[in-house]
Amino acid sequence: MTTAELTRSPFEGALVGWLLDQRPTVERLPVEVLSAGEKAAELRRVQARRAMDAAYEAELVMGLAADRPDTDDPPPGHPGARRRGPGSPVPGTSEFLPDELAAVLNCSRSFATGVLSDAYVLVERMPAVLAACAAGELDWFRARVFADVLGHASGEVIAAVVPAVLPAAAGLSSGRLRRRLMAAAIAADAESAERQRTEAPARAGVRVHPTADGLSALTTELPSPVAAAMWSAIDQAAQLARTGGDDRPIGVLRAEAHAALVLRPWDTSRPAMTGHVTVVAPLAAPGGAARSAGAVGGEAGPSVNGAPITAAHLRELVAQLGALGVQPPSGGSLAVAITGEDGELLAAVTAAELRRLATRGCPAHGGAADCACAIVGPPAAVPGHDPSAAQERFLRLRDRTCRHPGCGRPGAPTPTTSCRTTAVVEPPARTSAACTARTTG
Repeated sequence: MTTAELTRSPFEGALVGWLLDQRPTVERLPVEVLSAGEKAAELRRVQARRAMDAAYEAELVMGLAADRPDTDDPPPGHPGARRRGPGSPVPGTSEFLPDELAAVLNCSRSFATGVLSDAYVLVERMPAVLAACAAGELDWFRARVFADVLGHASGEVIAAVVPAVLPAAAGLSSGRLRRRLMAAAIAADAESAERQRTEAPARAGVRVHPTADGLSALTTELPSPVAAAMWSAIDQAAQLARTGGDDRPIGVLRAEAHAALVLRPWDTSRPAMTGHVTVVAPLAAPGGAARSAGAVGGEAGPSVNGAPITAAHLRELVAQLGALGVQPPSGGSLAVAITGEDGELLAAVTAAELRRLATRGCPAHGGAADCACAIVGPPAAVPGHDPSAAQERFLRLRDRTCRHPGCGRPGAPTPTTSCRTTAVVEPPARTSAACTARTTG
């Protein structure tokens, strides 16, 4: 129970509970009766309400942070202690606070970390900026520019810059506001600004995320002179292709030039590029007839339409893959994910394992037997805590990403990855690893 719950009266508690149970509402004017000028005025009011709500959200976030101190976190060197990756951006709070906020907001951990960082900077370090948002005088987008530019500045720099820039901030574009804040910060403390500039390369990184229609965005953050040199090299290669008669859009030419400069397909001294292919194979019962589930070792195996995955299933699958000419790429691998009609993953095998199992047939009744015995399914449990290679393959194909709400990081069935919010294995006692739990990213 938090301090707030202990200090409020029963009536206050009941009132808070009743208010939280009410459906959120917003005051709205009938759009169809508004003139163009009135619509513009109402749009400005909407922006002000958004700023007010954002400031209220920041206060709520910091209130939740105050309820989650780091006193209960495992100390360094103890089981469960954070070994890598960032903790909470709010000093003195639990490293699991971003995970909890991500579950509350139904977003990724990285997005929740950004929300926490902005809330901490604006609530604790720039209350004047927060007050301007709470009054509807400054939109949240520009408030985040303050947090982005001055988030790592000293208290003395913030105290000098914010009063000087804030009065005119609402009338500046985000670019002009950023430049004015940076200039004011340098004027207030040139030595601190230079220190921040020299420390900034430690935040460099490369990120990739899907966009749409099979495309992805590759973003590289690095020192500005290096970025400018890279852009110049990419643009020169694209312009050269344009001069040579390639009339495709310049953006396409730059993208291809960037890929070629990184992958260097002409350089045969480097390892060739390859890939790992996964074939998702939904199976139906042979002939459409359901059979009674068989068993391996006295336990029911995975079934398709009520029937286990038998040798007949695998022979059909091998024939289908052969007819399609599916082969692993040179230097890569080919995995086959066998699913039921509802999409549930039933088994995950390599192409070699699939052919071997189909050829061997039922180990109990012989390769030629047309029995209903299950011959493939989830990998068996192994002694100890570390998952086997077969379990890793099964879990990665089954979950694809971390199952924490909003997390899109690739699934990794180990307890040492950066997303540590769910257990990998859930045996009754920690003596074996089995594919019965969720992966983390």
